[in-house]
Amino acid sequence: MSGRSRATRPTLLVLDADPPPRLGKLTGRARIVHTDEAKLAERLPEADVLLVWDFHSKALRAAWPGEGPRPVWVHTASAGADHLLSPELIESDTVITNARGIFDEPIAEYVAGLVLAFAKDLPRTLDLQSRREWRHRETRRVGGTRACVVGSGPIGRAIARSLKALGIQAAVVGRTPRTGIHGPGDLDRLLAHADWVVCAAPLTESTRGMFDTRRFGVMQPSAHFINVGRGPLVIEEDLVEALSRRWIAGAALDVFDREPLPDDSPLWEVPGLVVSPHMSGDIIGWRDELALQFVDLYEHWAAGKPLKNVIDKKRGYVPGH
Repeated sequence: MSGRSRATRPTLLVLDADPPPRLGKLTGRARIVHTDEAKLAERLPEADVLLVWDFHSKALRAAWPGEGPRPVWVHTASAGADHLLSPELIESDTVITNARGIFDEPIAEYVAGLVLAFAKDLPRTLDLQSRREWRHRETRRVGGTRACVVGSGPIGRAIARSLKALGIQAAVVGRTPRTGIHGPGDLDRLLAHADWVVCAAPLTESTRGMFDTRRFGVMQPSAHFINVGRGPLVIEEDLVEALSRRWIAGAALDVFDREPLPDDSPLWEVPGLVVSPHMSGDIIGWRDELALQFVDLYEHWAAGKPLKNVIDKKRGYVPGH
């Protein structure tokens, strides 16, 4: 933990991405230093607070174990924190917070849009239009269908609410069973009856690779799978096989093992798969919302008030998921 006093202006280190955050409200209240991945390790000892604005970066894992003091607080401008957590950071006294609350409704809307697009066969309509081909088809109603939402955090619960508004029966699966939330022991049973399977779980050692050949095999041939959680939750090769063999009807991925998705990835051409570039939560103005959220948290921290959105470093997410 840093030994610096708050009597002087605290040093806020920002691991930048383009465009940088708008932190004008902190002018004169913090010494703001910007860095890139290459200089992060060098500048980390001078920081009281670290803002990981480049939430795609994994540089902190390598930089944290170095010499010198470390920030007392790290904030990531993302819902997930798996890209930060080294053993040394987990064991330290440093507090980690995330952007919980910013992406819930946008991602829920995105998932609802995908469900409607699949049900109404919109991907094929656009493909036929591009070929000037008139082909009448019949499509599905979504009302009365069933969904299994894996992940009981704010994003998963928002997804369930949006699907219920469409008349879909949505069951939510979380780490611990409680009122309105199913436990892991119910997952396979729910998958076997779901028309829509939505993955919005945090990435932990227990969830990594949870959607594999066995889980895709449990699903109905008419089911569609959507992942808006983290890429490594899915064994991508197993999903390619499931779609190619028509074990499931279709899928949509917004997150991947490697991002950007390489040009030679088979995912670009696998039948029945919609690929989007990690954009499900990114609405117009989202960066400004992230910056405002951080400024609000900074004001709490500077005043000595408890921080919101504190991650349980052992679990890898904010408790209550």
